[in-house]
Amino acid sequence: MSMAGETGMEQLTSGASNRIIPILRTLRIPLIFLQSIILYLLLFLFPRRRQTAVGAADEAPQLQAKTARRRSVWRREEEDTLRRRALAEGWDMGFETADGEVRCRWGTSLFFGVRRNALFCRSWLPAVDELKGILIIIHGLNEHSGRYTQFAKQLTSCRYGVYAMDWIGHGGSDGLHGYVPSLDHVVADTGFFLEKIKTENPGVPCFLFGHSTGGAVVLKAASYPHIEEMVEGIVLTSPALRVRPAHPIVRAVAPLFSLVVPKLQFKGANKRGIPVSRDPAALLAKYSDPLVYTGPIRVRTGHEILRISSYLMQSFKSVTVPFFVLHGTADKVTDPLASQDLYNEAGSKFKDIRLYDGFLHDLLFEPEREEIGQDIIDWMEKRLDGSGRY
Repeated sequence: MSMAGETGMEQLTSGASNRIIPILRTLRIPLIFLQSIILYLLLFLFPRRRQTAVGAADEAPQLQAKTARRRSVWRREEEDTLRRRALAEGWDMGFETADGEVRCRWGTSLFFGVRRNALFCRSWLPAVDELKGILIIIHGLNEHSGRYTQFAKQLTSCRYGVYAMDWIGHGGSDGLHGYVPSLDHVVADTGFFLEKIKTENPGVPCFLFGHSTGGAVVLKAASYPHIEEMVEGIVLTSPALRVRPAHPIVRAVAPLFSLVVPKLQFKGANKRGIPVSRDPAALLAKYSDPLVYTGPIRVRTGHEILRISSYLMQSFKSVTVPFFVLHGTADKVTDPLASQDLYNEAGSKFKDIRLYDGFLHDLLFEPEREEIGQDIIDWMEKRLDGSGRY
């Protein structure tokens, strides 16, 4: 384990490119703006011109056909949601000790979020009368809560209760698979879910855990004072804090495209080929899991990730919640240096960072997952001891 260092990039230029590059950089913003305007005209004005050319007598059949298509799409999405929910219900959440004894209670339920969407939830509770604490898991993009069963086993063995919620469009929750209309809604759902669990478990200290984009969601949720007051701290693994598109034009046109074609799959941004674990079995399990979305990212989802990342990068100094951030230095999905910047700049009085040398993105699915899980438990123990609760 080591701290990540700054990495340099060699600039390959010639005499001509040294003169041209500053000119291109100066022109980049107006060119991007001009291209955005052209795309806007193509997408909005041309369809309107075609519509005005259609006679009034032809509009009614077209409207009926459009309505029928929308209903068909809605039915397919609803059928897919029910199929995924059945798979989520059938997920193996149980585990036994070496002597065959089951020392944990588990269950599933539906929770209705801020938009009245049904969100699929899981819970694992140790078979003890008094909980030491509760960890609420917010999974990463395209995965689901069931993947954290082994981590839940480790937590319950230490007298921690575990709750987890599938985002909209993920796991057994409502919505088109892999489509997130608003990460702000996920942030709000996280806050509501926390409030529900606090009400059901009065006096039990709670922690929020978020992985990858789930880490960004948790960090933003904890920036609200009423959320920060309800938690003892937050744990972030490989948080998506500094996300950059492959080309500047993507950031420029993303807001427009997210409005016009929000559910369109953007194949150029698909990162499935990037390894996220050094454990081949973990990789196989992830990408063969029918509840894990493996298609290209959808336009609105991508735009939402860029938006929350940009917001958080500008807000590091205002972070005051106690936190523990963990990141692998070889992560190719999210930036470990951004986690270092969060640690350096945050105003939190109680903060820790752990950078794992050579580890990849899915830390809790690396070969050293037990050690990483124990690092998280040790931090929560230290936080509880520091608060004088235990």
